[in-house]
Amino acid sequence: MTLLDAIPYSLLVPLAVALAVAPLAPMPHLVEKLIMLKEGTLSRPLDIFDLVMHAAPLLLLAAKLARDWAGRG
Repeated sequence: MTLLDAIPYSLLVPLAVALAVAPLAPMPHLVEKLIMLKEGTLSRPLDIFDLVMHAAPLLLLAAKLARDWAGRG
C-alpha cells in the first residue's frame, strides 16, 4: 500500500477524469464498455483491455480515498 500512498492526488485525479471521459464523442469508452459488460457482449480481449485501462485510475483513486478516510477514523 505504500505505492498507493506515494501517488499524489494532483496526478491521480486528472488522470482518472481524463481516462473516464475519453473520448468525449460519440460515447466515452468506459461507459461503452460498462454497457457491453452489462449486456454480456464484452468478450473481445481488446474490449476487456479497454475497460481495464479506462477504469484503473478510477479504481486507484477510490482505493486511495478509502485508505485515507479509513486512516482518519
